[in-house]
Amino acid sequence: MTVVPGSSAPPTGPDGGADGGTMLPAKLVRRVISGLPTGLIVLDASDRVVLVNTVARRMGVVDSDELAVAELAELVRATRGAGSARERQIDLPPVPEPPLTRPRPDQEGVAVRARARLLDSSGHVAVILDDITESRRVEAVRRDFVANVSHELKTPVGALHVLAEAVAAASEDPVAVRRFASRMTHESARLARLVQEIIDLSRLQGAEPLPDLRPLPTAALLAEAVDRTRLVAQAQAISIAVIGDGELQVLGDENQLVTAVANLLDNAISYSPRGTRVVLGVRRSGTTVEISVADEGIGIAEKDLERVFERFYRADPARSRATGGTGLGLAIVKHIATNHGGSVTVWSAEGAGSTFTLRLPLFTGPAPSFTFEDRRAAATTRSKTPDAEGATGGHPDIIAGADAGDAGGAGGGGGGSKAGGAAPRPAGNRKRSGSAGPSDVTGGANR
Repeated sequence: MTVVPGSSAPPTGPDGGADGGTMLPAKLVRRVISGLPTGLIVLDASDRVVLVNTVARRMGVVDSDELAVAELAELVRATRGAGSARERQIDLPPVPEPPLTRPRPDQEGVAVRARARLLDSSGHVAVILDDITESRRVEAVRRDFVANVSHELKTPVGALHVLAEAVAAASEDPVAVRRFASRMTHESARLARLVQEIIDLSRLQGAEPLPDLRPLPTAALLAEAVDRTRLVAQAQAISIAVIGDGELQVLGDENQLVTAVANLLDNAISYSPRGTRVVLGVRRSGTTVEISVADEGIGIAEKDLERVFERFYRADPARSRATGGTGLGLAIVKHIATNHGGSVTVWSAEGAGSTFTLRLPLFTGPAPSFTFEDRRAAATTRSKTPDAEGATGGHPDIIAGADAGDAGGAGGGGGGSKAGGAAPRPAGNRKRSGSAGPSDVTGGANR
């Protein structure tokens, strides 16, 4: 294996092998170490780095031939002093990505589990670094989800308990009993909706393959979504205008995609004043189909834009309680978009309404045989662009061309799409640079 010139290599067996057996070719050893998914560092008795693999270099823990992280150096000394293996979780600082010399403001560090082991009596120590950033994030999400679910379930369950007591106390008053029974019906419906959305979200996050993957015309998707929200829109005297090219097709699961569009419509209706209009538009943008839902509602504050797709997050909690919202609708939309290789973004300004845009890959030919992971990878790639999933974006060009003739009917009465374009509505690996040090096992010194 490659080591620093002038330094001693890690000890070998009597015949040169690492364990006293037949010695492996140095080239093969280098390949094995270089291919490890974990970081590996070997230090001599003077804490000089004599071996480091590519993963460890990318973590930025080595600068020239020294450890660049104080906590790692302390772990090595503790291991050598105790004469036994030691382990510690360490949060590494972010490392600038070439050609940058400083980390980006939004760049996060890497959490690692560092395990140090004494190799021989000469003081050589090996340090193995396992990246636990994702597992830590998943655990935090799990804890938050359980806490949020518990909190959200307490509200309707507690309300039902109080209302049941009120019904018992007012058994001689038919008017009061009817009033309390009506509230119990409302709360039980809210509880049922919350439980169902939790189940739906859990399935979407479970990386299960999508069922019934087939080409779907957007006109049918939009018509079904409008039909699902018709009664809610009529109750608020809100009309839904459907515009754009309904002949476009996407590949996916019909029920999930209809749910995503219906959730966007329901959200727009819930946050719109009575008697206004919601515009549902579809258009082609390159190889992408954009389905946008624009309202004339209260808008979203800038500080809330980046969080509206979080589970249980509500920009206006009081309004959500009044409408019976669960805070899961937009989170479900985000996961449906991701599972279909797409994304969802939002444009909004307080007092100027909001526009949510669901972007899905355009289908133009025979159904491809790609997997669930392929779709997730495609969505991840898209999320690195300025139109990141869940991020704020520029105002989509879909709205101003809609007039009374575009509407599918008051209260969402029509589900068809009007072909033609719409006029735009104006919108108010972690690396470290440094001097050459110990060569990594691939023989390169790139950083």
